Amino acid sequence: MAEFLRVGNPAPDFEADAVVDQEFTKIRLSSYQKNKYVVLFFYPLDFTFVCPTEVIAFSDRYEEFARLNTEVIGISVDSQYAHLAWIQTPLADGGLGGDVKCPLVSDLTKAIATSFNVLDPDVGVALRGLFIIDKSGIVQHATINNLAFGRSIDETLRTLKAIQHTQIHENEVCPVDWQQGMATIKV
Repeated sequence: MAEFLRVGNPAPDFEADAVVDQEFTKIRLSSYQKNKYVVLFFYPLDFTFVCPTEVIAFSDRYEEFARLNTEVIGISVDSQYAHLAWIQTPLADGGLGGDVKCPLVSDLTKAIATSFNVLDPDVGVALRGLFIIDKSGIVQHATINNLAFGRSIDETLRTLKAIQHTQIHENEVCPVDWQQGMATIKV
């Protein structure tokens, strides 16, 4: 795997096929610049074990991200057709149950996962990478989990709020476990 994408650098732009509201469309990452923050999360494959728990959790809390002026986008190496089939498959049958609020992007060529340095070349799927990108298109936060365990939506929201706070209040930093409304440190 190539060197990890550095925090503080521009996020690699991409345009790709996606499923939004059960419709096929194209998504360009840079189209969100100046308007929204982006939480970009990579997951290995549709119709697997941990992946639906993450996609459903992000979807269930989509409005919380929207209130923070943030778009949540999921990406895997599956096709947009596999994404739609997965969305339309009932939960009891390993699907997402029909209602997914966040766009699911197809990275069939693996170019996006490669550009974000999350492609596992031995397995051919993306590791569980998560990137918080600000309105200027700069990566402010990046994590990568191994395939066997999922991420925390609570921690993603906490980190997003801390990023937004420090961008508004440039002379403040957020200490460990900072939550919105808690004291910050003046620098």
